[in-house]
Amino acid sequence: MSAEATRRNAVKVLFVDDEFIEFRSLKKKIADLSEPRVDIEYSQSIGDALDKIKAARFDLILLDNRLLPNADFRETVPELRGIGYTGPIGVVSTDISGNYFQEFPDYGVDFRIGKDEIDVQTLQHIIREYVTYDVPDFWKDDYSI
Repeated sequence: MSAEATRRNAVKVLFVDDEFIEFRSLKKKIADLSEPRVDIEYSQSIGDALDKIKAARFDLILLDNRLLPNADFRETVPELRGIGYTGPIGVVSTDISGNYFQEFPDYGVDFRIGKDEIDVQTLQHIIREYVTYDVPDFWKDDYSI
């Protein structure tokens, strides 16, 4: 996908968290993000997220660690992978220090991040690192001199 096509098409992110206020907070933090353009949707439960993933394509999923009735990402991520989602999944949590977080690759998680760490620069980095995205020409160094 060319940089121009990417600018026209937003990176589709699904944010799954049982607290709507977390979604509003994230949306406010990334409101000024213009490159790449991000289209972020919200799901309050893993069931709702599964329905949305079946109905539409998402480039990235940011998933709260604990969603009721599931215990944590060790139950929810396999459900997402089980329906065929192959894109990047990041587990988002208030506290990512638990020993079980070391097991995240075993469950199909690509990365983990604290909720307090997410901002515009972090989201841009995550998109560049995990989502197929061509960097705009004005970000690239000109070595053709």
